[in-house]
Amino acid sequence: MVLNLVWLGFFLSAFIVALVQLAQGDLTVLPRLLTAMFDSAKTGFEISIGLVGIMALWLGFMKIGERAGMIDAFARGVNPLFRHLFPGVPTRHPAQGAMTMNISANLLGLDNAATPLGLKAMQELQSLNPKPDTATNAQIMFLVLNTAGLTLIPTAVIAVRQTMAIKQGLTNFNAADIFLPTMLATGCSFLSALIAVAVVQRLPLWRVGVWLPLATLAVPVAALVVWLGRFPPDQAAQWMGVIGAGFILSVVVLFLVCGMVRRVNVYETFIEGAKEGFGVAVQIIPYLVAMLVAIAVFRAAGLMELLMSAIATGVAALGLPTDFLPALPVGLMKILSGSGARGLMVDVMQTYGVDSFPAKLAAIIQGSTETTFYVLAVYFGSVGVKNTRHALPCALFADLIGLVAAVVVAYAFFK
Repeated sequence: MVLNLVWLGFFLSAFIVALVQLAQGDLTVLPRLLTAMFDSAKTGFEISIGLVGIMALWLGFMKIGERAGMIDAFARGVNPLFRHLFPGVPTRHPAQGAMTMNISANLLGLDNAATPLGLKAMQELQSLNPKPDTATNAQIMFLVLNTAGLTLIPTAVIAVRQTMAIKQGLTNFNAADIFLPTMLATGCSFLSALIAVAVVQRLPLWRVGVWLPLATLAVPVAALVVWLGRFPPDQAAQWMGVIGAGFILSVVVLFLVCGMVRRVNVYETFIEGAKEGFGVAVQIIPYLVAMLVAIAVFRAAGLMELLMSAIATGVAALGLPTDFLPALPVGLMKILSGSGARGLMVDVMQTYGVDSFPAKLAAIIQGSTETTFYVLAVYFGSVGVKNTRHALPCALFADLIGLVAAVVVAYAFFK
């Protein structure tokens, strides 16, 4: 219901504003909206088709892991925590293993691996859904934690900053100086997402079975952060790439070896899983096209600029500093479009300089948030869920906390 109202709001508000602009003599506004609709529909289709190969690859390996019993082993490992966060998921259900692998891939910044693993987890959770068109509590918790975008190191953002620094002639530029601030901001977003969903679903987060596993998981992450901090930025990024690639390849080899030991026909099993991946990727198309078209119309009508102007006026009226405002569109756009936010981040770096405060804040925001509407459209669309219940409000709450945290942390580190 909420997603339906938001989708309608994008279109209706854009059309009303376009009519006002037309009455003021702007004869290009309606063609501009129409072009945005067609271009975004094409983009949505291309993204979905581009997922076919990745989905086929990872769901093929996941099928081998399932037949070899490794998914069940992952589920047993996380059961002490997941039975509190996902009480509707039976012990040792395959969804637990798939969710664990998805969260691990996200933590390492492996987006290409995280998405198909997440879609596989949603499929497993959907198998427990008594109302297929309505999201379950477990699906909502899993999805909102995904939108929180918890990432150990923003390697892609660091790479963009380094490239921009070279273009701008900066020497001895520390492209990874946003590493720790990003970690703090994304941590705030993740915790707020967890708390928001837990409050709505009345989950007892104060139990030892919840906070102790989280604390235990935080120890190796903190150790890795400290270890990476000993290296120069370029070496830290390289090591993170090695760790991420090594993690995924190790899982693949582990699945294959265990399948071989258990006499699983790994080739035929891979083909079986890959066929499922093709079907999931195709099913995403209408959901993704619908969301991207609505966002494109909203942007083409100039409503993003109007929203930013209103925010700037409110901030100035409160007597608060306004030097963070140039980076704010990155946070607002990231909720709607990952590629759009990336373009805005680069624009801020070009306009103000990659070493400026707005550019650093834009990088922190880009590295610590997730594309909420994209995730909702793709993940729920892959299993045909239409009633998302409290997923969107909780996800947007986490986005807001993450955005505020990014601003506060940026002031603490760079001002």
